[in-house]
Amino acid sequence: MKPGMSEPLSPIAGFARAHDPDRFLCGLFAPAARRDAYCTLIAFNHELARAREAARTPLIALMRLQWWRDVVTDAAAGKPPRQHEVAGPLQAAIAAGLLEPEALIALADAREVEAEEAGLPSEAAFGAYLRGTAGGVALAAARLLGMAGPGLAAVQEAGAAYGLAGVLRSLPALAAQGRCLLPEEVLARHGLTAAAVIAAPQAAAVRAAVAGMATAGLRWIGVLRPRTPRSAVAAVLPLVLARRDLRRLAQGKEVPAPRRLGDRLAVIAAGLLGRP
Repeated sequence: MKPGMSEPLSPIAGFARAHDPDRFLCGLFAPAARRDAYCTLIAFNHELARAREAARTPLIALMRLQWWRDVVTDAAAGKPPRQHEVAGPLQAAIAAGLLEPEALIALADAREVEAEEAGLPSEAAFGAYLRGTAGGVALAAARLLGMAGPGLAAVQEAGAAYGLAGVLRSLPALAAQGRCLLPEEVLARHGLTAAAVIAAPQAAAVRAAVAGMATAGLRWIGVLRPRTPRSAVAAVLPLVLARRDLRRLAQGKEVPAPRRLGDRLAVIAAGLLGRP
């Protein structure tokens, strides 16, 4: 086991483990001094991701996102944190210079498309969404862990690939919420609309669309070569899970939830070797 993994969890680490166990597992490979800040980033992203899920209307979702922007802005200005279990650790990480306010606000901005009724029209728009959300988390994590320079672009792509796997494996859950994040351009090629996906997420045409996107995602991952120092490997470890999930989805299989031992061991092995 990595040193420090057996230590008691802080409240923010417990929050991250409960709400985003994938990234929490990857975050265990961050240096101990940065681990709570990493978990704070995970927790902040979770709150942004659930803005639309927890809202009755798109307007309320946008208001939730703005609330978190204000939390970040207040923290950057040195104001007391708001009454929320994530706000205090977020302010501490910003005050310590570990999380960049601009990067956090960019994560909130990228989530706005989830509140739009029209959805994502094209593959290009979908790619921008993935790079801004899951890709943005990976980018912020890498910077938190001391990484800089041109290698950050590949880190962001690796994060976006994990985001793609997340959207595809969550399709039935999103449909149950009345949501579809697949680009209309792809749906049209399969004779589908967002409404059709929401109505029947397990339909053959939907599964074919998912398999096709997963196959394309595997080709994308195949050319990715994210190179990180050992201290920053936690930022790209979600790529291990993305690869495994996309293989399953490309074969028409479901992704097990919760994670099985094989997935967890794959992440641990990659983290110990420093090669995702």
